[in-house]
Amino acid sequence: MRTRSELLTRLRARGAPDIVIIGGGINGVGIYRDLAAQGIPALLVDAGDFSSGTSAAPSRLIHGGLRYLETGETALVRESLLERDRLLHNARHMVYPQPVWIPLKSYLAGSFDAALRFFKLKKTPGRKGALPVALGLRFYDIFGRKTRVMPKHRIISAAKARAAMPSLAPDVIMVGEFHDARISHPERLVLELIADAEADCPDAMALPYLAAGKQSGGTLTLTDRERGEEITVTPKIVVNAAGAWVDQVQSGLGFSGRLMGGTRGTHLVIGNPALLAELKGRMLYFETKDFRACLALPLDADHVYVGTTDIRTDDPDDTRYTEAEVDYIFDVLRPVLPKVLWRREDVVFVMAGIRPLPFQDNKVGAAGAISRDHRIDHFARTTDRPFETFTLVGGKWTTYRALAEEAVDDVLKHLGKPRVKGTGDTPIGGAKDLPTPPSKRAEWTRALAAETGVSPARCGDLVARYGSGAQAFAKAEAGDNRRFEALDGYTPAEIGLICQTERVSRLEDIVLRRTLMGFEGRTSRAALEDVAAVAADALKWSDDRRDSEVQSVISTLKDTHMVPGL
Repeated sequence: MRTRSELLTRLRARGAPDIVIIGGGINGVGIYRDLAAQGIPALLVDAGDFSSGTSAAPSRLIHGGLRYLETGETALVRESLLERDRLLHNARHMVYPQPVWIPLKSYLAGSFDAALRFFKLKKTPGRKGALPVALGLRFYDIFGRKTRVMPKHRIISAAKARAAMPSLAPDVIMVGEFHDARISHPERLVLELIADAEADCPDAMALPYLAAGKQSGGTLTLTDRERGEEITVTPKIVVNAAGAWVDQVQSGLGFSGRLMGGTRGTHLVIGNPALLAELKGRMLYFETKDFRACLALPLDADHVYVGTTDIRTDDPDDTRYTEAEVDYIFDVLRPVLPKVLWRREDVVFVMAGIRPLPFQDNKVGAAGAISRDHRIDHFARTTDRPFETFTLVGGKWTTYRALAEEAVDDVLKHLGKPRVKGTGDTPIGGAKDLPTPPSKRAEWTRALAAETGVSPARCGDLVARYGSGAQAFAKAEAGDNRRFEALDGYTPAEIGLICQTERVSRLEDIVLRRTLMGFEGRTSRAALEDVAAVAADALKWSDDRRDSEVQSVISTLKDTHMVPGL
């Protein structure tokens, strides 16, 4: 990838492409990638880093949306299952099958009300027993049969379930098992889509920390948040993909009214090896006493990801967890796994984000009843705003590609151009040239180790992290024996290459998005100083800038992510 400075110089000298996309989350980047596949360049800008908003705080699931069946959103479930299966192939270095267990505590509870919700005759959520869940799983199997890549669901008796997972609550009468998928590093997938777009279409430009401001007479002002400079562009088409910030961007473009609502979802990363030993890779997906859906997802050998909350908010920047949310998550976990010792001191990271949902009046009902589907609003040009505007409302991570395809088709129709290429079968980033069968992948990894002289174990870590992109990192580490004093699992060569090739602007870009070190609980003060030293060398930071970056990240980790010991 070209550097941010190179792109800014080019933007000032040559101007912007005709299409400007505002928002560097998964949906905006998906549109950027699809346009590039058609050979159409766009300028993508984000006021922060790529994937630093909602796209950085998902459930870590790539899923069909079993619970959307309850509200009768069958079309969304069909689309989600198809896109899930595509990602299992196209992003196979990062998206994996995930077995899921649903603990059930009654046979028929809520069956009648579930039917009313399915036919949209009732909006408020309610209790769901084994019968409605089993019917839902049956529909899930039917909807997923077109691309059948997952095992069919099954019902497991309480005795067998408890033998496999002794900590299950004593009132669990059976368990429903099905399969969805998980993503290991969503922020990196966003970055890889950007790199793929620019490889296909060299005139495309994606710039972080470039904030879209007001437009006047068709001229849109962009502010470089690193240097404070302003750049003006005159687009012919603007795509507002700002997620939770859609209404703020609309206002700057000259629109009034409200399109977007939002709810805050908080997840915890907890160190609990004993629970992980029981889960054995299975995710628990369970109903709470207030009839919401929560999860406990194994992350690695030491950590489990638990959540979530669903708190209505009108502020897209309201992404700091509350103590009440942490207490809530622990309170809903205990009835399902009462034998597990849940301790606040085991929390290593907290993640909160705003779900961008279509605006609805608070009288509509529970936040969980608001549709997770999307729409694309088209606003024709006017005398005061002489460019077409396409605004994305709603959407979910799993279906980003389908949403992008729909939006790009709208843009192509307006431009009078045909679609020349689909993206449904296009590998993403490190999935290119990466063998699928485990034996072939292991062979590929051994060959990489032999080629570079980097140990097979280390090459295995790099392949798990970057897929076929591990080649570049292994070559960077070949003959480089430097190691961090206070940080395991990463190397100075790896961080240096990230700084040089991945449009890093700030230390937090590395700690929270280009890597998972924050998420993994590897961020001691000494570790941050080690990483900052490498970044300072690669990015030509002064000593004062390096120290301020460390302090800024420490404040963010403590205040926003509940990281202990800093």
